[in-house]
This record gives sequence, C-alpha cells and structure tokens, in this order.
Amino acid sequence: MAALASDGVSGRSFRVWYAAYGSNMHAARLGCYLAGGRPPGGAGTLPGCRDPRGPVASVALLLPGQVYFATESPVWGGGRAYYDPAADGTAWGVAHLLTAGQFSDIAAQEMYRPPGTDLDLTEVLATGRCTLGPGRYETLVRCGFLDDVGTDRGGGLPVLTFTAPSKDGLGELRAPSAGYLRLLAAGLHATGAWRPGEVAAYLAGCPGAAGHWTPAAVAGLSVPTAPTGPPGRPSRCRPGPRSS
Repeated sequence: MAALASDGVSGRSFRVWYAAYGSNMHAARLGCYLAGGRPPGGAGTLPGCRDPRGPVASVALLLPGQVYFATESPVWGGGRAYYDPAADGTAWGVAHLLTAGQFSDIAAQEMYRPPGTDLDLTEVLATGRCTLGPGRYETLVRCGFLDDVGTDRGGGLPVLTFTAPSKDGLGELRAPSAGYLRLLAAGLHATGAWRPGEVAAYLAGCPGAAGHWTPAAVAGLSVPTAPTGPPGRPSRCRPGPRSS
C-alpha cells in the first residue's frame, strides 16, 4: 500500500511517482497539465490540476517493457507514444513525484475528461493494472516502485502511468512526427542521464519509429540542452517495495 504524506492543499494525500514516457517527459508540457495553459505544440488550452504545484522531484527512469508509436495524433500529425508493460525490453522515461490527486487530474486530461475527481487507485496498486475504459490512455499500470525523497521512510512509492488497454486494439504502428520526437528527445535530454546519441538511438528504435527514423535523423531534430558532463544514472523501477 502506498505510504501517506502530508499535503497542505488537500489534507493527507499519498504521493506517487508518475511515469511519463511521452510528451509529459518535457517539463514545460507537464507544467500545463499541472497549472493549466497551452502546452508547446498544443492545439488547445488545458484546465490544469486542482493542485497546480510542480513535482517534488523528477528523475530519469527505466521501466520494464517497451514504448511504441501508434494511432494518429490530432496535435502532432503522427503516431503517439504508448507503453506496453508486457513487452520485452526497457522503456525510458521521466518519473515525476506528485500527489495521487495530481496524478488523477493529469490522467483525466489525457483521457479527455474534466479533472477534479480522484481516481480509485485500489485495484492498480493491488494488482498492477486497472482498466477504466476503452480509451487510448484509460488503462492504469503500476510499473514498480521507487524510493520517496525528503524522507527516511522505507518501502518505496508506487510508480504509476496510463496507456492503451492493448497494443493489438490500436491498429497498425504509426511513425511519429518530427515535432513530437523533438519534444520527447528534449524531455529525455533534460534529465542529463543519457547522451544525445543514446537518446536518438533509443527513440529511433522504438516500434513505429523504427524503419522510418534513423538515429542520425532524430539527432538532427534539435540541439540538446542537457548538461554537457558525464551522464548520471537513471533510476530503475523495483518490482516491489523493499522491506523496511
């Protein structure tokens, strides 16, 4: 069970790590989901969360599974990122430490629902998966656990994300657009955990992008703004909380 943390906005609310593997890896875009506004490249204005504060922390993340591109994005004009936790491989992302209420409101906006209602996370925390509907991002997944920050409490906090109910139900894979890949690359670069060439090779190798994008083409989309020193080490999800 997730540990509880004091939250001055909504009383006591437990914290979770939100595993972003698509455009919300980018800090400015995530900020619009939190505080409201028009995100970079967005076609509309997002309402934001009830609690607009930024993440307590954001860390580079390794997830079991695979990111792939499918469906047609009405904003970017190419395939969108989805997460398949059952696939072989390792997915890259950014984990944002938020309250469960913030995670609920971000998920609602991704599901094209109005924010403001707390999701019942009981099933996903207990079983690792919960399907709320047939929509593209209406399946919740518990990817694993990561340590909390700013506390000596053991056990770790759940890492949650949302994706499609199944890969097969999305139709054929679809190559992402240049603008979308540029945003994803910027989000990964900013963590400082991977070198630009590694980010380009990773994105070009994801199903949907593979065969349409080369590492050189992805690398040429933008100039990275990540730290120029040696890369840090990304965090890896644990399959379960550690014993305290």
